[in-house]
Amino acid sequence: MKDGTKKLSRLAVLSALSIILMFMVRFPLIPAAPFLEYEPGDVPALIAAFLFGPGAGLLVTLAVSLVQALTVSAGSGWIGAIMHFVATGTMVVVAGSIYQRFHNFGGALMALIVSSLCMTTVMIPLNLFFTTKFMNVPVEAVRAMIFPIIVPFNLLKATLNSCLTVVVYKPVGSFMRLEVQRTVGEGR
Repeated sequence: MKDGTKKLSRLAVLSALSIILMFMVRFPLIPAAPFLEYEPGDVPALIAAFLFGPGAGLLVTLAVSLVQALTVSAGSGWIGAIMHFVATGTMVVVAGSIYQRFHNFGGALMALIVSSLCMTTVMIPLNLFFTTKFMNVPVEAVRAMIFPIIVPFNLLKATLNSCLTVVVYKPVGSFMRLEVQRTVGEGR
């Protein structure tokens, strides 16, 4: 099997895992905003970004965003897909880029912290634009939610996903590398 095919198959597995997590684990984090639900589907995208680079994490994010728009977030449709893609895409591209440069545990922590802050920051203008223009929520209402709801939700979501990534990255990465080594060792 060619290296490109191996990478693609691993990205497909991470995408599928992300979609399963998105369907199976969903709950609100902030009682005042039950419509903002946490789901750990970003963790496999972060793992893809750490293992294969920011572009790979972005591909996983794209696959999940499209499925999410057609299923669990059908009410928000393409708006929800765009917001998810930009938010998670920002996180995985920033995290993957930093981790590629500083490929150690400290680099991973720095990547997750900086990318969490970037994702949280990018959600402010996204909400001000998309929520007001396409979901018919008054600008004043969105502005009133930014610091008590939107920023804390995104910081909490990014922190939870970062912590989960730290916990599962090593075993998942080792498993995927072991599969590569086993395949190479068997002469396939």
